[in-house]
Amino acid sequence: MSYRLKLLAAATFLAYSTMSQAADIKIGVAEALTGPAAKYGVAIKNGFTLAADQINAKGGVNGNKIQLIAEDEQGKKEEAINVFKKLLFQEKVLMIFGPTLSNSAFAADPIANATKTVVFGTSNTADGITNMGPFTFRNSVMEADVLPVTTRAAVKQFNIKKVAILYGNDDAFTKSGYDVFKSALAEQKIPVTDTETYAKGDVDFKAQLTKIKASNPDAIVCSCLAEEAANIILQTRSLGMKQPFVGGNGFNSPKLFEIAKDAADNTLMGSPWSAENPSAANKSFMADYKAKFGSDPDQFAAQAFDAMHIVAEALKKVSLSGNLEKDRLALRDALPAVKIEGATGKFAFRRAAPKDGKEAGYDAQQDAIVNIAKGGKFVLLK
Repeated sequence: MSYRLKLLAAATFLAYSTMSQAADIKIGVAEALTGPAAKYGVAIKNGFTLAADQINAKGGVNGNKIQLIAEDEQGKKEEAINVFKKLLFQEKVLMIFGPTLSNSAFAADPIANATKTVVFGTSNTADGITNMGPFTFRNSVMEADVLPVTTRAAVKQFNIKKVAILYGNDDAFTKSGYDVFKSALAEQKIPVTDTETYAKGDVDFKAQLTKIKASNPDAIVCSCLAEEAANIILQTRSLGMKQPFVGGNGFNSPKLFEIAKDAADNTLMGSPWSAENPSAANKSFMADYKAKFGSDPDQFAAQAFDAMHIVAEALKKVSLSGNLEKDRLALRDALPAVKIEGATGKFAFRRAAPKDGKEAGYDAQQDAIVNIAKGGKFVLLK
């Protein structure tokens, strides 16, 4: 064979070799795309889609394109379990993002851990999520890190001396938020005049609010999802109550203002993300999101967008072998070292403390931003 032919053969082999190695990286997305939690799940899916499309447009990760396989877990525990099984055993995904609600995560995440597959929550803030196993990751900042900061800011902003609490007692997220609020208020020596609860699906809160009104608090602390919070705020105002509200990141949805509008003014909410964050990464994210989906993003889209980039950074360090079991372990081992500065700011993982002798996963190490509602939107509290 001539020298020229040898070169041609070598070039052809290299090209074929590169082509044969490139493959789709199948990533499962298990989110609530229908039902009451869809206001969070759809935004989350959009965040993943935007990031994956941008990564693929730049050539993918080490030449491999990301393929998102999205399934609707409807915000229900049983559906989350079914969707996880489908993604793990039928679709044979490398990892799973989701589910949307902490309730569903407590049901489905153990399946991922049992199969030694990374499960990455972008909206699960309840205490104990990462205690389900060493393959559980999240970039959603724990309520335990956010709510004490929010409560302290509210006390200073409104000169609060005493508060009442209202929360949903049949949901892991709202119950966990209540536990953190209760602890933070005790630590900050703020008396609680009354504590009331409601159940998922309730729409009439006037009985609880009438008792709260009688206790005459300076503010109402509410561990609720956005739609419930909005109706609670409206019914509070209809009873002639003007107290400000203090909430968790469940408030951080356009749904709050679609329903409550200006009645939500002076509501304080802690979050790792703000539309007013002027960083280049956040401005770029917000502009790209609006161009692609025709609407403004929210916190949940931002966290999903960042999560996809966190995984992509980890995958850059992984040599995918085609052996699914081996590749799933390699991704788990690469993730903890990732540090990025995304739409939600600087991000790193923090190993969760083991509980009951069981190895834990990884929480988000990120600062909280406190926002205040003004004129139908959240703005930075200054």
